[in-house]
Parts: sequence; structure tokens; C-alpha cells
Amino acid sequence: MASSTSSDAAKRAKLPSLTGLRFFAALLVFFFHSSLTDSPIPPNAPINPFADATIADWFSTAFSKAGYLGVSFFFVLSGFVLAWASKPGERFTAFIRRRLLKIFPNHVVVFAAAMILFAGAAVTSVADWLPNLFLIHTWFPQPTVNLSVNPPSWSLGSELLFYVLFPLLIIPIRKIRGNALWVWSALMVAGMVAIQLISTYLVPDTPKSTITPVSGMQFWFGYLLPLGRVFEFALGILLARVVLAGLWPKRVGFGAALALTVLGYAAALVAPFQYGFVVATIIPVAALIGATASADVEGRATFLRSRPMVWLGEVSFGFYLVQGVTIFYLRSLLGTETYSVPVALLVIAGFFCASLLGGWLLFRFVEMPAMRRFGRSRRRTQQAPAAVSEPYGSRATAPAAVPDPTAVPAPDPVPVATAGRTS
Repeated sequence: MASSTSSDAAKRAKLPSLTGLRFFAALLVFFFHSSLTDSPIPPNAPINPFADATIADWFSTAFSKAGYLGVSFFFVLSGFVLAWASKPGERFTAFIRRRLLKIFPNHVVVFAAAMILFAGAAVTSVADWLPNLFLIHTWFPQPTVNLSVNPPSWSLGSELLFYVLFPLLIIPIRKIRGNALWVWSALMVAGMVAIQLISTYLVPDTPKSTITPVSGMQFWFGYLLPLGRVFEFALGILLARVVLAGLWPKRVGFGAALALTVLGYAAALVAPFQYGFVVATIIPVAALIGATASADVEGRATFLRSRPMVWLGEVSFGFYLVQGVTIFYLRSLLGTETYSVPVALLVIAGFFCASLLGGWLLFRFVEMPAMRRFGRSRRRTQQAPAAVSEPYGSRATAPAAVPDPTAVPAPDPVPVATAGRTS
């Protein structure tokens, strides 16, 4: 039975639980990077800090697909949030300006930090790092380009494409009614399966990648190429329409969706490598986002909507962007040594605290000032200073309670020279 929530009530609802949930997706990426057996910084020593081989192997295996899950969550969430807050007739220029302001200031600051700390010594030519600066690097199949400087920033290249496509996609999706929304959602999942089938059987499987069990071209086509990730973004838009229309099934609540996510993650651990990118977990991810949003719409209390969780969700984009650079650089300062369990846990806690501090600094002193200063049209601000329309889910339209779709982070699981461990 579908939820009885009316469309009008849904449109008025804020989504604090989705904001809080966003932090856990970024945290998955953090643990993925903390568990790597090879650092991207020469001499490529282990990041995984555990000296006990059994514990180190468990830690590495347990989080080997965490980054893929986090990225997929953020891509679906991007479509969901933009569709949730969108309004017919909003100007494309205003929308794209706010979206660019949301990602580029943070990206440029972290890009510069990575270049200073370690990436500048690794890139050999301007052609390697310049596409990264402008977030077009994932259109290039060469690993020296698409994973250059700050590897987690690859996901922002997909987000940039999403922002350009959103005003085009939302128009026909608004016209879909009733159960046809579920049919189109199923077609988006079928598109994700098709991407991996093409990657498996039509994309050259040689030469093998140095960081995954598949070829470099298969990894690029099946995971990094922005066009292939549009299906997740479009699914998020469709899910928002489902919840807004009151069609989310009541029996799929947060608990059931969380259990389904655990099962999907277990499937990703044993599935053929490419199918662990998205296919194994996409239905659980969609269920988790839909169920969490539905809980917010119906006013059900969740721990995710508490003030601390909303704050963590707000800083999660900055946290996602800095955690890779923070972990890689701090681990390089520690050398090749591994540690007893208590000390290793303290090392991971130190990585976390430093990353969270960096994320907050980006949010407080880069992201928010940029949005306040440049996020509004000067002409419209002068005309209506008390009620500026912020299209497509910018912070002014939906303050702290509505999750920012950019957070994806995209988290990227940073590909590192560890077979089968790249996200």
C-alpha cells in the first residue's frame, strides 16, 4: 500500500534525515581509504595501519566496496534533492551558477592543497592536471588524467554533467504520472546493468589495470565515465517524484531499507568486480533514500534528523573532498610502520578528526561565504532582498534541513594500486 502523504504536504516537507544520512555515505569512503593496502603516494606503503595480518585483511575486505556504495548513494541523492526543490520556470543561469559555486570553490582549495602536499611532484605535465582543475578529467580514459591530483574529485566531473542535464531531464520526468514512475525507475536500473554488460563484453579487457582486476578501459567506461552515471542521477529524480506523489510503499521503511542495503553490500563483495560498482547495491540505495525521505515527509522521528547529525551532513561534502588528501598525506608522514590494534585505532581516529576539521573549515570559510556572496543574482537581490528565489535546492531555498546534492560526493573511493580495491 502506498503512503497516504499528499503531494502538497510532501512539497512543504524538509529533509533533515537525508542530510544526516549523507554523512554515513561519506564515512564509507573514509573507511575505504583508511583500509587500503597501498598508498598512492610513493613509496606506496600500506595505509592500513594494523600490524596483525588477520585484522588488516578483515579491515581491508570489509570496506573493499564501501566507496562504490558511497558514490552511488550521492549520485542518486543528487537527482532526488534537485528534483525535490525544483520549480517550473526557474532560470538555467541562476541554477547553474549556484551549482558551480557549490562545488568549485571547495574543489579548487583542495586541489591546491593536494598539489602542494604531494600531487605536484607526481604529475608530469600540464595535460595531466589541468583537466582535473576544470572537472573534465573523467572524460579522458588515461588514468594519469582521470585520477590525477585529488582522486576523489573524479565524482565531481559526473556532478557537473548532472547539473547541465537536470533542466532538460526534469521537464519530461515531471510529466510522468502514477505507476509509470516505477516503470521508468526500472528502466534506469536496466540501463546501469547494460553499462556493465557493455563494459564486460564489448570494451577491451586488455591491458589490465594496475589498480583493479579489469582493464583500464573497462574501469573507465564502467565506473568513471560521467555518461554512464546519468542513470543513477535520473533514478534519483524519479524517486523524488514517487515520494512527492505519495506513492512510496509504507512497508518499505527505514529499517527494511537498511537491511536491504546490508544484503546488497554483501552481494557486492562476492559479485563479479564490475557489478559491485553500482548494480549490486542500486536497489538498496534507492530504497534507503526513498524510505528516509518518506519518514521526513510523514514527520516520523529518526536519529538522523538530530542537530549533530544534520551538522555532520552539512559538512560531509567538505569532509569527502579532504579525507583522501588527509589520509594519504598523514600516512606518508608516519612511514611504513604498522601498529598494534589500540594504536592503529588511534591512527584511524586521528585521520578522522583531521578530515572532519578540514571539512568543517571548507564549509565554514569557503563554501558558505562563496554562496552568500555570489549565490544570488545582484539584480534580484536588490529587487527583493527579503525573498530571493533560490532554484533547484540551493541553500537559501532549503536551509540546513535539505541535503545538498553536491556532497559526491560524491565521495569517491580513490582508486589506488591495489587489485580489486578501487572505487
